[in-house]
Amino acid sequence: MLDQTIDCIVEQPDGARPVHAIRPDGLAGFLDTLPMAQAAFLRDTRFAAKAGDVRFLPGPDGLDGAVLGLGSDRSPFVFGNLPLQLPETSTWSLQEGDYDPEAATLGYCLGAYRYDRFRRGERRPASLFVPNGHETSRALAAATWMVRDLINTPANILGPVELAEFSLALADRYGAVSQLFADAALEEAYPTIAAVGAGSARPPRVVIFHWRGSQAHANSPLLSLCGKGVCFDTGGYDLKPSAGMLRMKKDMGGAATVLGLARAIMQQDLPIRLAVRIGCVENSVSGTAMRPSDIIRTRSGLTVEIGNTDAEGRLVLCDLLHEASEEQPALLVDCATLTGAARVALGPDLPALFCNDDALAEQLLRFGNMVDDPLWRLPLWAGYDDWLKSSVADLNNVSAKPLAGSIVAALYLQRFITSGVPWMHIDLYAWNDQSRPSRPEGGECMAMRALFTLASQGLV
Repeated sequence: MLDQTIDCIVEQPDGARPVHAIRPDGLAGFLDTLPMAQAAFLRDTRFAAKAGDVRFLPGPDGLDGAVLGLGSDRSPFVFGNLPLQLPETSTWSLQEGDYDPEAATLGYCLGAYRYDRFRRGERRPASLFVPNGHETSRALAAATWMVRDLINTPANILGPVELAEFSLALADRYGAVSQLFADAALEEAYPTIAAVGAGSARPPRVVIFHWRGSQAHANSPLLSLCGKGVCFDTGGYDLKPSAGMLRMKKDMGGAATVLGLARAIMQQDLPIRLAVRIGCVENSVSGTAMRPSDIIRTRSGLTVEIGNTDAEGRLVLCDLLHEASEEQPALLVDCATLTGAARVALGPDLPALFCNDDALAEQLLRFGNMVDDPLWRLPLWAGYDDWLKSSVADLNNVSAKPLAGSIVAALYLQRFITSGVPWMHIDLYAWNDQSRPSRPEGGECMAMRALFTLASQGLV
C-alpha cells in the first residue's frame, strides 16, 4: 500500500494512440478534421459527445484512436471510465481540448484504481501518456489509492497494530518525527482510547508524528490532523446487527483520510508544519470490554458516562483533540466515520462539516466545490449542548434524544477543543456503495482534495 505506484501512467509516448476529448459545441469542427471514413463512422453511430461516451476510430491497422464525449461535465470524473474502456495493455495520449489536463489526469488515475490484493485475473487498465508535470494530480491520485487500499483491506489483515505500523512507515518515508504509544503509556496518556480497545485481544495504539516542509520555519502555520482508526466496530455491548457490521472494516476511514492528506502534503512539500495523530483501535465484545453506564476519565479531566458503547468514535477522538489543541494549531481537523445520522441527513457522497470558524468553513466549502470534492456544513447548534448532560458524570457520550445525532456528536467533540483554536470536524462515509466513473465500489477518499487545497492555498 505504501509503495504502490500509479501504474496506469507512462512517461514515454511510444506507441500511444490519440484520445480526443470533445464537447458537443466542438463536435462539428472536430468531425471536419477527421478522414471521411472516421467522420462518417461517428455520424452513423450517432456520437453526440455526451459525457462519458466513448467511440473508437477505425484505421487501416485496427484502432486509430478514440473519442471521449465530455458533455457539459467539467469534473475529473468524466475521464474515469477510460482506463477500463480502452483496450488492455494499450497506451493512449489525450489530445488538447476544452478541458483541464490536470483534472483529466486525476480522473483517469482515480478510474484506474482496483483492489486486487486477494483476487487474481483482474483486468489491467490501459496506460495514459502524461508528459512532465501534473505532479499535484499524481500525488493526490497516489494518496487516494493508498486511502482506498487501507479502507478496503479486511480487518483480519489490518488491525490496530498494523495500522499503527503503517502510519509509522509513512512518517518515516517523509522524514517526520514519530511516536508510538502502547500498553501502560497509552492507558496513561489516552484513557478513552484504552477504554474502547479494552474489549479486543488486539491492543490499541496511538501514533503521533510531526513534519515541517523544507520551506517552512518555526512560525509557519501548524495544521493538526486527528483520525479515527477503528479497524473494526462491532458496536461493543450495544452490538450492531449483523447487516450493520458488513462494512465496519471502513470504520478507520477517517484515519486513512488523514494519512492520505498527510502523504499528499509531505510529498508536495507544502511550506507548513504538520502534526498527525491516529487512534488505532478495535471495538469488540468480551469480558473486559467497556459497558453501558461505565464512567471514564478523559485526558482533559472531564468524566464521561458511557451511554452507548457503539458511540466509540468520539471517545477515540476526544483525547487526541484535547492534546492537539494544546499546540495551538492554525487549524485543527479531525476526520471520522462518526455517525449514521450524517448519512441520513446528507447521503453517502457529502461529508458533513462542522466548524467553529466561519471564514475557514467558507474557504473549505469553496475549495471543495472547486476541486469536485464537496462537503456540506451542519451547525454546531448550542441549543442541543445540554442533551449531553449526565446525572453521574460531567457528560454522556450520547444524547437520550434520538434526534440530531451528528450535531450532538460534534458538540461532544467540541468540549475538548481549547477556546480560540480553529477546528473542523468532518463526518464522512468513506465508501462507494456502487461503482461510478473514477469512484469504484468500495473504500473511498472523501474531503482530502478539499483539505489539501485549503492547506496549500488557505493556510500559506
